[in-house]
Amino acid sequence: MALRRITLRDFVIVRELALDLQTGFTVLTGETGAGKSILVDALQLALGARADAGYVREGARHADVCAEFDSPHHLQPWLEEAGIEANDILLLRRTVDTQGKSRAWINGTPATATQLRYLGDQLLDIHGQHAWQSLTRPDSVRGLLDAYAGISLQELAASWTQWRVAQKILEEARAAQSSLQQERERLQWQIAEISKLAPGDDEWVDLEIQHQRLSHAHTLLEAAQDALATLDEEESGAHSRLTRAVSRLQNHEQLEPAFGDLANILSSSLAQTSDVIRSLQAYLRRTDLDPERLADLDLRVSQWMTLARRYKRQPSELPALLQAWKTELLRLDAAADLASLESTQASTAKAYQTIARAISRGRTKAAPQLSAAITQAMQGLGMTGGVFEVSVTKASEPALHGLDDVAFLVAGHPGMTPRPIGKVASGGELSRLSLAISVTTSELGTAPTLVFDEVDSGVGGAVAETVGRLMRQLGRDRQVLAVTHLPQVAAYADHHLMVSKRRDAAGTTSTVAPLSGEQRIAEVARMLGGEHPTGTTLAHASEMLGLAATPIKS
Repeated sequence: MALRRITLRDFVIVRELALDLQTGFTVLTGETGAGKSILVDALQLALGARADAGYVREGARHADVCAEFDSPHHLQPWLEEAGIEANDILLLRRTVDTQGKSRAWINGTPATATQLRYLGDQLLDIHGQHAWQSLTRPDSVRGLLDAYAGISLQELAASWTQWRVAQKILEEARAAQSSLQQERERLQWQIAEISKLAPGDDEWVDLEIQHQRLSHAHTLLEAAQDALATLDEEESGAHSRLTRAVSRLQNHEQLEPAFGDLANILSSSLAQTSDVIRSLQAYLRRTDLDPERLADLDLRVSQWMTLARRYKRQPSELPALLQAWKTELLRLDAAADLASLESTQASTAKAYQTIARAISRGRTKAAPQLSAAITQAMQGLGMTGGVFEVSVTKASEPALHGLDDVAFLVAGHPGMTPRPIGKVASGGELSRLSLAISVTTSELGTAPTLVFDEVDSGVGGAVAETVGRLMRQLGRDRQVLAVTHLPQVAAYADHHLMVSKRRDAAGTTSTVAPLSGEQRIAEVARMLGGEHPTGTTLAHASEMLGLAATPIKS
């Protein structure tokens, strides 16, 4: 699995470039300013780095970068879940316009920069020329050790968050005990006041209906009596008149058959009238003015209305208001339950400590192993007898990352006591230490492609030769790309690419071409002695390439 091909169009000073890459160890060389690191920038953009309008070549509308990889089998489920076609090739494409806006695709399917970054972590590992700067940053140092030890902080971070939340709730409860008590007392008084009323959920509707009926009882009785008299007067009532009308029609229906139908209709009305009379009589028998009941209802309605006005609610809202206050009181009671909050805080603290101590044990176990591996790498990088030490000490207080402070200590010479790396190492030593760490940690990584962007800066001579051998060794199992200015490193490459800058009527452009044979000798000679190689530098370059071609003993 490797990076197969990278294609650039209108990227910085590259007008158009299609570069096929091989497995093994490949170097990119060229004069200063030729654009060696442009390819690294392009790769980073294709793998989700921040887009910038400065990537667009002057006069162009947008920059376009494509990177084609062999597709790792373990990524197929992720691709399928993301709705991306999975096959043997993984094609990542990114464009950036002159406004700095970017678009991305994975195998032709629109994608996000986050998705590109995820794939980038799986496919490629870039070590930059300023990697040494991270050796003095605690978070980077700790991250290197954790990565070496295979430690994940995800569970610890979740436990830390739970502990901090429990701590905050407890602290707030302690600080607010006085105000909480006042609020509880206020709620208890309000609940007691409305509880005396004991408002039923649907009581107000029934209360209004009953009160309205009793308030108008006299009027209702008069209406019922008047209606009954109109219907049931002995001579002039509607019932008597309907009865006479039905009788007259029935007496003459033998002469006029139509009278029979009319009599039947009136008989129906007469029956309904009789029903109404009986209902009104029953209503009058059971209905009285009942002033005592009306007084009771007046008092009950007044109580509802008084509380509703006091708490600025509609009367029908009082039952819900009472329940809401009871719920709030339960919450305040829980907040005031310091014993329970203290128990929760203690249990979350214990859970955090358990996870953090396990991580500390993992770091303590891995630290000497990483120290030994980097110390060994230092011996061939001009720091013979030097010692590298990963220091794991107890932090002053727990933190999101655990209970430890991690620092890199170094002794550049035999017999010296290791001290913090930023205080004792020179710039050149920092670069070599960074290279030693990069090589050591790269051997443990899983990304199939490694990119070293001038990490050999500040070294030379025999040390540079060692760097070349180390990268060639890495290239046995992984694809290694290195941007370098050192001829000793370039000589050990399996493949050599030269970056050059050309000027024409259309402007300045950068191109990349593979070198072999005499061309490669000439480029190594240029790296040795300047722009115009001499017979001596050409002979030296040829000798270096010949020696580097000797198989490396395992």
